[in-house]
Amino acid sequence: MLLAKQSEVVAPGNKEYVFGLVTGVGAAVSVLANPAFGALSDRTTSRHGRRVPWVVAGAVGGAIGLGILSGAHAVALMLLGWCLMQLFGNALLAAVTAAVPDRVPVVQRGSVGGWVAISQVLGALVGTALAAAFDSFTLGYVACAVFLVLSVVPYLMRSGDVRLVERPAFVLGDFLKGFWISPRRYPDFGWAWLTRFLFNVGNALGTLYLFYYLQDQVRIADPDTGVLNLTAIYSGCVLVTAISFGRWSDRLARRKVFVTASGWVMAAAGVVLALWPTWPGAILGAIILGAGFGVYLAVDFALLTQVLPSARDRGKDLGVINIANSLPQVLAPAVAAPVVKHLGGYPVLYFLASAVTLLAGVLVTRIRSVN
Repeated sequence: MLLAKQSEVVAPGNKEYVFGLVTGVGAAVSVLANPAFGALSDRTTSRHGRRVPWVVAGAVGGAIGLGILSGAHAVALMLLGWCLMQLFGNALLAAVTAAVPDRVPVVQRGSVGGWVAISQVLGALVGTALAAAFDSFTLGYVACAVFLVLSVVPYLMRSGDVRLVERPAFVLGDFLKGFWISPRRYPDFGWAWLTRFLFNVGNALGTLYLFYYLQDQVRIADPDTGVLNLTAIYSGCVLVTAISFGRWSDRLARRKVFVTASGWVMAAAGVVLALWPTWPGAILGAIILGAGFGVYLAVDFALLTQVLPSARDRGKDLGVINIANSLPQVLAPAVAAPVVKHLGGYPVLYFLASAVTLLAGVLVTRIRSVN
């Protein structure tokens, strides 16, 4: 929301391009940053643990990036601020994501995945509320920076992060080669990466221009509040499904059927938004999307932790997985902008998002080592 509003101020006649450029370049930074910082956290021998130093660095650096954005009235400064936010934010994300397989047994990862999903959704909801609470994007960024720093304090106090006693020998060539995980040698990891990539392509296509969809297609008077209300509705539905279906997945010891079903549900949300571009349609789409996404976030996260090639390199391997989260943010603006402007508008965009999500749900069945 803040980047969208800022793009309107900086380039009122070309807001879609500027918004897509800033988010796309920032996502490109995150593609590289997440696996790199994950690998570094795997090798960190700080007395405070492997993950804690990167959580601290990520929070402080991310706050600095948001501070730069708060005063940016040129595209170059927007790019600098957002790239710093993505760089350091991914250092933090890589560290805390790896903490789950570090500490949680497989039989509880569906439930814990549900709590991880809730934290993501509540973070989005709080962030959206902070963005909507201020008329000035400057104050919105400052509020987000303060919240970011405060949010890591409980983890730093109570994480119980395990210290790595002996750092593995560093050989640059081997370190760089480690970022390539062969899909032939580890086919389940390859399918898990591809399906997460496609899920996130569909999600990015569907959500990237939500602010402009409400403003230009649905034509509501206050798109800021509209996005906040939809995010709250969506978040409530995620809260309902994430924990319950994560626990159900643990009890049944099955993951794939839940992920496939969530893809069908999420695709239905895109169809609703394409065919019924009204405020009631947007609400219904948010309900359906939240219900499906809650199941997906909880269960797919558990599935991913079960196909990692090596316990020693969890941070790096999850960082490679997180490329599948970040890369779609690079590709989506390049696809979405011409679709919205020249190739059929928002209905075509949401149908495309639904088709990609359906494909992702089908391909999950190719994973063999997880039920």
